[in-house]
Amino acid sequence: MKYPVFKDLIVFESEDYLVVNKPPFLATLEDRTPNTTNLLKLAKQYDPELQACHRLDKDTSGCLVFAKNPEAYRHLSMQFEHREVYKVYHAVAWGIHKFDDQLVSRAILPSAKGVAKLTPQGKPAETYFTTLENFSRHTLIECMPVTGRLHQIRVHLASIGAPIVSDELYGGEHLYLSNLKRGFNLKQNTEELPLIKRFALHSHTIGFKQLNDEPVKVEAPYPKDFAVLVKQLRSH
Repeated sequence: MKYPVFKDLIVFESEDYLVVNKPPFLATLEDRTPNTTNLLKLAKQYDPELQACHRLDKDTSGCLVFAKNPEAYRHLSMQFEHREVYKVYHAVAWGIHKFDDQLVSRAILPSAKGVAKLTPQGKPAETYFTTLENFSRHTLIECMPVTGRLHQIRVHLASIGAPIVSDELYGGEHLYLSNLKRGFNLKQNTEELPLIKRFALHSHTIGFKQLNDEPVKVEAPYPKDFAVLVKQLRSH
């Protein structure tokens, strides 16, 4: 993949923090894929002092906060620990759902293979879900995680019959234009590609307190693939 210019990703910057709109398919920190870069490496080329305050799954796009100094890092780490950080994600899920601040409170246990499962033996996990928009067979959902467990939003949505589009790990199938468009004809000898190649989850908003306790709330616009998906759903 062509790596982004870190400076172009910045959506907010103050003297202690910066927030980027993380592109999909880019790991936050080192992962096991050889010969690849990650967002932290790109960040340190921009400013060697930067530290990632949290992480997003490789395929998740959106708001990611970096601290510019150790004090700022500690300050935000404490807010994450005390669940004081405001986090809003948007997901496109299969099915028509009418969620109104619906709480899913089910414990999550990560396996050695990096798959989350719901079991009372896991750690407590809570997410609130609200429907933003209904389409013919899909729903755009606002997700507000209280805790931060592995794949929390993905597994919680799947547990209430709303798996995320293209999230094959948790029962979400790919979505094709031919699923939406009646009489859709594909050119001969071409394979149809899904409307979005990764699970449709975007970290839309993050809110926290800066070192001087001044609150900040940052929004990250949808990346191209997510925007195209929503546009196609709206028009069909």
